[in-house]
Order: sequence, then structure tokens, then C-alpha cells
Amino acid sequence: MSSTQQRATPPPPPPSPSSDVEKSPGRWLALAVLVLAVLLVAVDATVLGLATPYISEDLKPSGTQLLWIGDVYSFVIAGLLVSMGSLGDRIGRKKLLLTGAVAFGAVSVLNAYATSPELMIVARALLGVAGATLMPSTLALIRNIFHDPRERSLAVGIWGAMASAGAAVGPVVGGFLLEHFWWGSVFLINLPVMAVLVLVGIKLLPESKNPAPGPWDLMSVALSLIGMIAIVYAIKEAAAHGFRWDIAVAAVLGLAALTWFVRRQLTLTAPLLNMHLFRNRGFSGAVLADLLTVLGLSGLVFFLSQFLQLVQGRRPFEAGLAELPAAVGAVTAGLIAGMVARRFSVRAVVAGGLAAVGLALAALTGISQSTGYPLLGASLLVVGVGAGFSFTVTADVILSSVPKEQAGAASAVSETAYELGAALGIALLGSIVTGVYRDFTAPPGTPPDVASAAHESLGGAVESAATLPPRTAEPLLASAQDAFVDGLRLASAVGAGVLLATAVAAWFLLKGQRLES
Repeated sequence: MSSTQQRATPPPPPPSPSSDVEKSPGRWLALAVLVLAVLLVAVDATVLGLATPYISEDLKPSGTQLLWIGDVYSFVIAGLLVSMGSLGDRIGRKKLLLTGAVAFGAVSVLNAYATSPELMIVARALLGVAGATLMPSTLALIRNIFHDPRERSLAVGIWGAMASAGAAVGPVVGGFLLEHFWWGSVFLINLPVMAVLVLVGIKLLPESKNPAPGPWDLMSVALSLIGMIAIVYAIKEAAAHGFRWDIAVAAVLGLAALTWFVRRQLTLTAPLLNMHLFRNRGFSGAVLADLLTVLGLSGLVFFLSQFLQLVQGRRPFEAGLAELPAAVGAVTAGLIAGMVARRFSVRAVVAGGLAAVGLALAALTGISQSTGYPLLGASLLVVGVGAGFSFTVTADVILSSVPKEQAGAASAVSETAYELGAALGIALLGSIVTGVYRDFTAPPGTPPDVASAAHESLGGAVESAATLPPRTAEPLLASAQDAFVDGLRLASAVGAGVLLATAVAAWFLLKGQRLES
């Protein structure tokens, strides 16, 4: 062979490190471990709604304390997600995920054995600290394990489907436990899932992190936490109790902290969050769509379990089964969302999904105590399908918009939008339900202390009515249930408006956006 021929046939290039990961069958086993973490968080979030009536009866929280029990987890996790996502980029996403899983399991025990509303709120806050390590780590690891765009879309779809499956498994398993054990048992189901995740994850999950991350800026961590918690607290308190001077102070403090945070990120050589990500219209549009979608949904979901149990008289297990259509729709849509978005367009799938959810919520403005299950089941199915399409595609857009080295921080932005939306939704829509509910008139002859307890929450009304003779108890309970349903109808209308407006915004913000082929 001549020297010319030798030069014309260069040696094959060495395989890239990523190609080994792409072709290794172990990536799907690794995904199975990651979705266990998603299942852990989703189950915990949904069982709380079912357990709320029992927590109300046992711990006797006030209406405000009950809202704090429901949303303090989201407040804390929203404040820490960006910091934890960035920490995972620095120290390793596998290490952070497994450490967080152990902490999540341990704090679940504290939730299960809480003996007062104050301790329950603290336990939920600590669970938020642990939970902040899980979700951004799972999405970031998916971004680094699956380099083929179509495989990544399927992996994200499975990730989202598992979250929806957790939303289905949580109420069913939780309902079974609540009928046979005390309410704390619903938190202890986290322990076996956590154990499997840690033991199997140590062997199967590959480690990944930013090769040149820079230092973890503690000042940015503090500013992010203070800013997010102060802003969410101000909105929650203003929605529940009206404007007060301390709410104004919290709002100003939060805005100042977040402004300082943004300015600091723009000057750091290794920022906690790369603010230039938001210059990408697809990234910003997907994040905004997630935030507003969850805001429109979460308050309704939080109170739906109470409606099924305390208004329609369903047992916890039956209430869990009644919520299954939403999860079935979300799982189905999540698995095919990537394919549908490539066949049509990202904005058509996201905007269409959000519009469907908005219309389903609008249908729920006509519910009453006697509403049959076909309307509820059909509405929940449409909600699940629409949300499954939207959340899966927006997660894919966010992940594909950034270099894999910044996957943790980008995933954390996505999850922050989700958790902030959940906190704001429970605060705003929950406050609407609570505000309307508290205005109901107790029937004549109701003892003042019983009336006061009944006005705190619907669970308090059910418990109070049980201490009264039937001729007084029945009118009290009927009046309380009517007021709760009135509040739920109004919250559904507001949620529908938010979702339909978000669908219109997504149509314009995601124009021209495509998933990688």
C-alpha cells in the first residue's frame, strides 16, 4: 500500500465517552432507579390530601395551620431547588440524589409521628429540604444518561408518567392504610421505596457532574432561599388575611433578595444559576407554562380529596380510586407526548393540553354535593391527558435547551416553577375556598365553641357535628358542605381562567420551538 493510500484512509476516531453510555443497556435500568425517586415524591404529595381530614381531627390545626401543613413543603423546596440543582452539578448528581433519599426517608418518620400542628409544619419543612435534592437530580441524570433526543423524550415521558403513577398509587395505597391504620402510616410507605432506591442506585446509577463547576456561592444560596420564601409567604398571607404591614415587609424583603440574587449571578464567574438561560424564548416559555399550569391546578387538587370524602361521603380508599382517571390520562399522554410534538409542533401540544385542562376545570364549576361520578371522572381524565402532554414536552424543551453540564441548574429551574406554582396555587386558590367557606352561617342553636371549630375547616365541622344532636348537627353539616362546594366552584373558575390564559401565552411564546430529532 502506498503512502498516499495510507494518508487517504485515516484511522477510525476513538469512541466518545457518551456513546458508551448511549449504547449501554444499563441506561434503562438506571432510569428505573431514577423514577423511584419521582414516585417517592409524588406519593408523598398526594397522600397528604387524603390524610388531611384525619390530621385535622387528631392534631386540631387552625385553618391557617392546615394550609401551612399543605404548602410549607412547597415553600421550602421552591426556595432550595436552584441551590440544590447547582450543588448536584458541583458535587455529583448521584451523590446528592442518594443522600437526599436517605434524608427523605428519615424525615418521613418525623412526619408520621408528629404530635402537634407546629411539629407537623416543621416536619413538612424538613421534608422540603430533603425533597429539594431529589427532583433536579433525577432530570439532570436523565439529561446526562440519554444523549439521543428521541430516547431522551421517551425517558422524560416515563419520568413524568411515573410521577403521575405516583399520584395514582398514593391515594389508593394511602386510602387503604387510612382505613386500617392511623394517619401517620401514609408517610411510612416512603421507607421501603427509599431503601430500594438507595441500595439499587448505588450499583446502577452513573455519577455525573460539571467538570469545571466553580465554587458553590453560599451568599447566593441564602438570597435564593430568603427571597423565594418571603415572596411566597407574602402572597399566601395577603390572599388569606388581606394586606398588613408585615406582609408588605415580607414582600419588599423577598423582592430585594431576589433582585440581589439576579444581579449577583450576572457578576459571578461561576453563578449558582446562569441567568442567560432565560434569553432562550423556548426555555422561558416552558418555565412560565409550568408555573402557571401548576398554579391553576394545585389548589383544586388539594381540596378535591376533601370534597370526595367530607362532602360526598366516600371512604378514603374509594376517594383514591375516584382520582385514578387523572393519573391514567397523564401516564398515557406522557408516554406519547414526544412523538406527538414531533409530528405536529411543541406549541400545538403544550397549548392544546393546557386549553383542555382549562375547559375541564371550567366544567367543574357546576359541581354540587349530588354531582355524579361520570362528570368528575371525565373531567379528571381530561385534566390528566392535558397535563401529561404539557408537562412532558416542556420538561423536554427545558432539558434540551442547555448544555448537559448545566442540566442540574436548568432542571432545578423547571422544578422550582412547579413547586412555586404548587405553593401559590394552594395559597391563592386554597384561600379562596377557605374564605368562602368561613362565611357560612351556622344554624340557630349551635353552641359558640362548636360554631367556631366548624368555621376553621370542613374537617372541624364534621367533627363538631358529631357532638351535636341530629336536629342541630344535620343543618350545621349541610351549611358547611354547601359553603365548601361554593368555594370549590369559585376556585375551579379561577383555575380555568389561569389555564386558558396560559394556553394562549404558550401558543405565542413557544412559536417555532421544536424538539430535537
